[in-house]
Amino acid sequence: MGRGRVELKRIENKINRQVTFSKRRNGLLKKAHEISVLCDAEVAVIVFSHKGKLSEYSTDSCMEKILERYERYSYAERQLVSMDSETQLQGNWTVEYSRLTAKIELLQRNRRHYLGEDLDSLTLKDLTGLEQQIDISLKQIRARRNQLMNETISDLQKREKAAREENNLLEKKIKERGKMVAVEQQQQQQEMQWEQQNHGPASTSSYLLQQPLPCLNIGGGYEDGTQEIRRNDLDLTLEPLYSCHLGCFAA
Repeated sequence: MGRGRVELKRIENKINRQVTFSKRRNGLLKKAHEISVLCDAEVAVIVFSHKGKLSEYSTDSCMEKILERYERYSYAERQLVSMDSETQLQGNWTVEYSRLTAKIELLQRNRRHYLGEDLDSLTLKDLTGLEQQIDISLKQIRARRNQLMNETISDLQKREKAAREENNLLEKKIKERGKMVAVEQQQQQQEMQWEQQNHGPASTSSYLLQQPLPCLNIGGGYEDGTQEIRRNDLDLTLEPLYSCHLGCFAA
């Protein structure tokens, strides 16, 4: 009966793990020696245990030479891979450049066709397709233009409505202000009439009192009879004035 297949996973038992490590390490080093002898190959094996213990094997040449050879090979391999990558990248850039150039030429040719230029190379089918494409584009352009016009008209209507409301509000304020001014003027007129009614006679009497009286120049060289006549005349002249003043005072 053959041995069953061992499941590859970490051995939890420390003793069993150490025993397995020793057996497998010895078998690995033995296989390395066999391949170096049988195939005349340079072999280097380095093994570190979980505790850090080093186990190594190398062919007749020392380990350092094998490692130096490995470093030289790895560096050369990396350089080759890098060059291949750069070459591939350059090739990709070339392909991309060619693709973009062709796309630009196609776009420029289509633009000339849309402008009605360079149509000699087009067939009837191509011209029909171009016409249909232009018609579709015109429909889209008209639809967008109509949409913008409707939006503009709607905006203007809103502004007009707002301006109308503002005008109505201003007109209302102006009317209210006019009413207030009319009321103030009416009140001022009533006050002036009241003042005229209450202070009218007093002002007339004051005006009369401010008028100068006639100057009486009576010389001492006249005769007594003549002086008496003049006094009588003056009394007759001043009598209406005195009576007017007395009437004003009585009022």
